[in-house]
Amino acid sequence: MTDAFRIVRTPAALTAAIAAWQRAGRRVAFVPTMGALHDGHLALVRLGLQHADACAASIFVNPKQFGPTEDLDRYPRDEAGDVEKLKGAGCTLLYAPSVATMYPPGFASHVRVAGLPDALCGRVRPGHFDGVATVVAKLLAAARADVAVFGEKDWQQLAIIRRMAADLDLGTQIIGCPIVRDADGLALSSRNAYLSADERARALALPRALADARTALLDGLPVAPALAMGLKSLKAAGFARTDYFELVDGATLASLGAVQPGARLMAAAVMGTTRLIDNLAV
Repeated sequence: MTDAFRIVRTPAALTAAIAAWQRAGRRVAFVPTMGALHDGHLALVRLGLQHADACAASIFVNPKQFGPTEDLDRYPRDEAGDVEKLKGAGCTLLYAPSVATMYPPGFASHVRVAGLPDALCGRVRPGHFDGVATVVAKLLAAARADVAVFGEKDWQQLAIIRRMAADLDLGTQIIGCPIVRDADGLALSSRNAYLSADERARALALPRALADARTALLDGLPVAPALAMGLKSLKAAGFARTDYFELVDGATLASLGAVQPGARLMAAAVMGTTRLIDNLAV
């Protein structure tokens, strides 16, 4: 079945469109994004279509997940270009609400997943994951899709959304999509556009440091010196600061003193003015 591409801009229209697909016996995948789409986002659509018969996406730059000194105003936006990319990937429905639609006058609620937002990125971006949880809860509640797909690049976000969806019985299966990387290994991100050519080249130290630390851990090096080695590599590459370089439990995000099943190396560091995140399973 071939669907004409549609754009809807209200929760009611999104709910009605997806419900119509489901009444026709079709499973529906949903891919929430903030736009400025790249191949990583399109991989989410393609994975969604492996689990469903139709795919809807959303584009909404969520002000509640940006801190007062972060890049809300300059975050890249290109709805027309994003629409063409979504069409090419097989997505046939876009939900693109306004800020006033998502947060109308009198809006007073928020969602917080206790514990998980306090580690890693949450230590340097207070309130960020409350904003993420709130907007994703609203999106999933309006979509009521069978599955929703999120990228594993922001592993902490994925862990929080999985916990929230389970705790609140949202009825949507949460699927993680493996990180999509450029040929040189840098994880794709909309914020990579902020990097100068020199910064882009030096940013490759981030995935390399993670890979080297994983190799060292699997070769038997204790956790502390393996992490110290990664931090030293990032400093030598010219990262302005490293917010964390840690080995954690992939589900609870608790720091680990030894490799165990489900362990994950997590890193966040700033190159120039651009904050980059990445992670690897160990």
